[in-house]
Amino acid sequence: MQTPVATELKSESLQLLREYQKLPSASLRNRLVQLNFGLVRKEAHHWVNQCTESYEDLLQVGSLGLIRAIERFDMSKGHAFSSFAIPYIRGEIQHYLRDKGSPVRIPRRWQALQHQAASITRQLQTELHRQPTDAELAEALQITLAEWQEIKLAYRNRAPLSLDAPMRDEEDGSTSLGDLVPDAQYQSFQLAQEDRIRLQQALHQLEKRTREVLEFVFLYDLTQKETAERLGISAVTVSRRVKRGLKLLKKSMTTGN
Repeated sequence: MQTPVATELKSESLQLLREYQKLPSASLRNRLVQLNFGLVRKEAHHWVNQCTESYEDLLQVGSLGLIRAIERFDMSKGHAFSSFAIPYIRGEIQHYLRDKGSPVRIPRRWQALQHQAASITRQLQTELHRQPTDAELAEALQITLAEWQEIKLAYRNRAPLSLDAPMRDEEDGSTSLGDLVPDAQYQSFQLAQEDRIRLQQALHQLEKRTREVLEFVFLYDLTQKETAERLGISAVTVSRRVKRGLKLLKKSMTTGN
């Protein structure tokens, strides 16, 4: 339950957002940043333990994401501002870390578990004749499912998504994830921040196996044959998954659903 002070601040923030949408001004924007700065602090606190950048630098970068969110927020769509703003703040920090080449610190224990998981995965694939589930891997590693998923997320966030990686197809020619964003003036990592966020969100809405195929092809730059071998499926299935995945992503990116 929110405290009276929190409720009052939320009410003031909504009123200012309404005013800013009608008539933007620097003073209104600065006040909105002050009222919602807790969102930036929360994200900066999360990332400071995973990189070599200072907390103050992350606060500054996260503030840019908050400003972008303020400028793009549309009250008529009925979204909560905090839910709308957090992906902008997080995305700005992640993009900053990638551009600076700042290494994401993976705890040594997680590094050891990730290395162990690679061996266990091959063993389970042989025994089960399929790709092991996250739950099966976690059990084999003797850790919780939640921790294994955190390890996977940490390694995924360490590597940038290759939006301009080409996907050649005999029927449809060549395409890339970057081709799916609505605004053609942005290329690769120069994509508008909101488009990068939407693309990442759209990926995570896909069925798990289709998302895995796209990640192996575009994120890890594997061939269709290598992806098929890694997942224990045929190259034809990989090709179909890629086509279906790109089609669903394109629909999601163009309709906003």
